[in-house]
This record gives sequence, structure tokens and C-alpha cells, in this order.
Amino acid sequence: MTTASSATRPANESAVRRFRNRWNELSRPQQWVALIPLVVLIYLIPEINAPFLASTSVDFATSMFHAAEFAMIALGLNVVVGQAGLLDLGYVGFFAIGSYVAALLTSPESMLAKIPYLATLPIAMIVTMIFGLLLGTPTLRLRGDYLAIVTLGFGEIVRLLASIIPVFNGNVGLDNVGHPPKLLGQTFSNTDAKPWYWLMVTLIIVILLFVGNLERSRVGRAWVAIREDEDAAQIMGVSTFKFKLWAFAIGAGIGGLSGALVGGQVSFVNNQDFSVPFSVLYLAAVILGGAGNKVGVMIGGFLVAYIPDRFNSLGDKKYLVFGVALVLLMIFRSQGLLGARQRLLARGRQAYRQLLGRPEPITSESSVTPDGGAQ
Repeated sequence: MTTASSATRPANESAVRRFRNRWNELSRPQQWVALIPLVVLIYLIPEINAPFLASTSVDFATSMFHAAEFAMIALGLNVVVGQAGLLDLGYVGFFAIGSYVAALLTSPESMLAKIPYLATLPIAMIVTMIFGLLLGTPTLRLRGDYLAIVTLGFGEIVRLLASIIPVFNGNVGLDNVGHPPKLLGQTFSNTDAKPWYWLMVTLIIVILLFVGNLERSRVGRAWVAIREDEDAAQIMGVSTFKFKLWAFAIGAGIGGLSGALVGGQVSFVNNQDFSVPFSVLYLAAVILGGAGNKVGVMIGGFLVAYIPDRFNSLGDKKYLVFGVALVLLMIFRSQGLLGARQRLLARGRQAYRQLLGRPEPITSESSVTPDGGAQ
């Protein structure tokens, strides 16, 4: 739908729209085949080690693992913030729970029984999903700032409990956290981040497929309805509380998985890495990339992690570079790098072709602009 604001858009937007339309015309298997070269390139990034990408003070493979870590965390937080529209400032609490689950079940300093590291990954997801349900059940009837304050308190409670309860060893933490066995000729250790990066990327692809299918289902449509207008969604028969609880649990599970992976790579877990600033960085990754857009939030997570590592030689001034970049982006593109576009997510293309008998997909899809209007 063309509006008066179209004249003020960048000249290259038409090219972007043409690319998007051509992409939407492809079937899902064709899209997967087209993405194979990009996926291969992503896997090969640590091996490339280009001079203009690598930092002089941080190992490049480690830097890429940090970027993949933030991409996964942003993907999980996007389910809560971008899809369901719930402001969560305590997401670091789920990350901490996942890290401690992996540490308690694999570290020789823990009093619990030891199990193989890979078995801790699903356990970490299940445990954090349970905590997500426990947190969400009494609090998800709150909205906006009130929900943000409650979730912020949850993140701090997790950190403080890790300091108080003896089994977590407080500031001393748990050392020698387990790691996967040798897989496909790759040995996992805390000195070589490449195998951990490849494992993280593989799990991100699995999560993308899972979350993408959710978006195109009744659950995804319910999340979008809740995000846009919760009262209207409830009037139309959407069980808002149930679907918000689903979003909280799924987001928590992804956060727990990322925490377990990071705990294994670092091989050490204590309460110093689960403070409020980390939650703010996770949220910044989602906003920077474009809340509601899976690819966008992963790019945002990559930038939030990579920019400080790339300019690590500047010391504390590296955060000035990151802060200026973030402010400029919010001024000139407040919807994020890749703002979400609202469209028919389930069989929309097929329904259009059957009803109108035209081979072209809908190109005038409604998208919500920052000022609440439609373009």
C-alpha cells in the first residue's frame, strides 16, 4: 500500500523490496538451498581470520564464539520481546540458571552426580523453562514497566542466590566444567573456541527452524496479536496469558541452552557474569537488530559482541565507539537494522494464489512503523 511517506524513503528501498518479493516467491526448500553458501561461509568464518575483521588483542575464534553466543541469546529474547511484546530485563537470570545446571552436573567441585556434558544441554533447557513458567505464572498478568521491574528483580535474585547458597560456591564458583567428547575430529577445550563456535552455530540453525515454524503457526499469530494490542487479542478470543507463558518458557529454554554452552566453553562459572548490564546488552541486541525479526536480532547480537572485541585495544573507549554507533542507529533507524514486517505467516502465499489466480505474492503487506502507522 503506497502512502505519502514513500517519497521520503531511501532510493534503494525499491531494490530491497524487489529482492524480498523474489525471495518470498521461492518455496521453502528453494530458500534453504539458496542459503547453503551463506551457511558454509558462516561456518568458515573462524578459519578465514581476515585482518580487517580480527582484533589484535582478542583471539578471532573466541570473538566469533562470543558473537554466536549473543546471537543465540538475542534469538531467545526476541521470542519474548520481539514476538510476544513482553519487556524482559532479567533475561540474564535464565542464562545464569543454564550455566549453573551445566556446572553442577559436570564440575568435579560440585557435590551432585556427574553426567556427560551433552546430556546437560537438554536438562539446562528443561530446568530454565520450568523457572520461566514459575516466574511467568504470577507475573505475566502485569504489563509494560511493571513487568520489566519484576523481571529485573528476578535476574538479581538469581545472582544473589548464587552468592548465598553454598552449592554454587559464591564468588569462587565452579571450575573445570565439562565439555563434549571429540566430535568429527574436533577436540573441545577452553583454549580453542572453533569447535564451540561450530556447535553453537549448528544449534542456532536448529533453533531458527523451530522458531520459524512457531511464527507460521497459530502460536506465532497469537504472539503478534498480543504484541500489537493485547486487549483486542483477548476480546477476539486469544488466550493471552497462555501464549505469553509459552513465549516466556521458550525464551527461557533458549537462554538456558546458551548459558550451558558458554559455561562449558569458559570451563568456569561464578556469579560475576550475571549482572544487570548483561541483561541490558541482550536487550540492546534485540532492539539494534530489529525486534521481531529473527535475522535482524542475530545481526544485532553479533554487533553487540563483536564491536567491543574488535576495538578492545582502545580500552574503555571501545564502549564509546559502541555507544555512538547505537545512538546513531536509533536516531536514523529507530526500528532497528531489520525491522519486522507483519504478513500472513501461515500459507499466505498459497491462499493468495488460489483466491486471485495470480502467481505473484502480496507486495503491499502491512508493516508497522515506529509511529504506529502502516506503510
